[in-house]
Amino acid sequence: MKKKDRKIFVLDTSVILYDHSAIESFQEHDVAIPIQVLEELDTFKKGNDTINFEAREFIRHLDGIGHGDLLTDWVPLNGPTKGKFKVVAKHDLNGVDATKVFQDGKNDHQIINAALTLQRQNKDRKVVLVSKDIALRLKAKSLNIVAEDFLTGKVRDLSRNLFTGLTVDEDMEESAIDELFMHGTLPAKKLGQQPKGNHFFILKQGKKSVLAKFDPRTEQVSRVEKQTVFGIGPKNAEQALAMSALLDPEIKLVTMQGAAGTGKTLLALACALEQRRDYRQIFITRPVVPLSNKDIGYLPGDIQSKMDPYMQPIWDNLKLIRGNFEKNDNTLKRLDEMVENEKIAVAPLAYIRGRSLSNIFFIVDEAQNLTPLEVKTVISRAGEGTKIVFTGDVHQIDTPYLDSESNGLSYLIDKAKGDPLFAHITLAKGERSGLANLANERL
Repeated sequence: MKKKDRKIFVLDTSVILYDHSAIESFQEHDVAIPIQVLEELDTFKKGNDTINFEAREFIRHLDGIGHGDLLTDWVPLNGPTKGKFKVVAKHDLNGVDATKVFQDGKNDHQIINAALTLQRQNKDRKVVLVSKDIALRLKAKSLNIVAEDFLTGKVRDLSRNLFTGLTVDEDMEESAIDELFMHGTLPAKKLGQQPKGNHFFILKQGKKSVLAKFDPRTEQVSRVEKQTVFGIGPKNAEQALAMSALLDPEIKLVTMQGAAGTGKTLLALACALEQRRDYRQIFITRPVVPLSNKDIGYLPGDIQSKMDPYMQPIWDNLKLIRGNFEKNDNTLKRLDEMVENEKIAVAPLAYIRGRSLSNIFFIVDEAQNLTPLEVKTVISRAGEGTKIVFTGDVHQIDTPYLDSESNGLSYLIDKAKGDPLFAHITLAKGERSGLANLANERL
């Protein structure tokens, strides 16, 4: 490729914290980072959160580039098909100065100035600022800089393509439905398609309908029957299908996507309790999304006290399950003993890095607030006998640099679909209350 056809991509800090290997993602094009990015990464290098890990890994990676060459000059990236890399330390401000335009010298505006500098120094090449920060991209575009999101890890055309895990056939042959009711199984060829993975079906013909799941181990379609566990039963077809995946010991990875009130967390917790004898521990976590950019270290008390505000929805679901039993029921005593003995445990997600999670039923709630790398980190910790469940709503994200296409839950659903160890179901109908449904549907 001719030099003039190679683009120059300028990365900001948010991209590095999203993926420490980002500079290797631009094929033969050149990559630059402003020196202010290094300064910001230095402030992130200490800590146990994933962004701290990303900062440290990138700094180590950068230290190996150039083999002693000055990084303020263009140096080759590792690999014969890669472009070059440099750190932009000085700005050529013979023109627009972002710090003066926006009347603020903060790092975001210095990053824009680095892109403007490269633009002026390389008039025959296209310079693109890459950022997960929408506001920064808009500011850059207002100064005539091409700005894009970092697309690696994104699920494109989400509204049309995100896997639901479910097929509804309104015109299934009545004889096939009768066969499922009578024998419990059906050859997959009678569906008129060859399913993959643990795909779910709602098969209908007139007033008859049946819930079914394709089993990749037997290559048969099996009838799914509604079950009640720990006083919790399904209130709609999707919940019944979700419970069949949660209770299937052969399915090691389950994702449930749906709006608030669709029952994701409650179903996962109830099914985990039903299988408590099969697992050493039920481990529940949620991403800690701090308020006002302050992490849990600012909260008083020990780690359990710090986590309680974030984990309260888990305890609320456990209380709801406990409410299904009388006060003198032995089940209540067993539940209390499980909490006391940490058979049911909650912990910050950052604390699992480096651990091997063996024989654990692991529930990750609000997984839409994870990056793809964080999801990979969780799954890669799984030891023998472990089952992992991710729940969340990809349209309700609290992390500023993630969206419905780039979050870890969407990424996992898209990449894992069709695998025999994986099952996914989208829960569409809210069951919390009529008022909650009004909020989801109309507000």
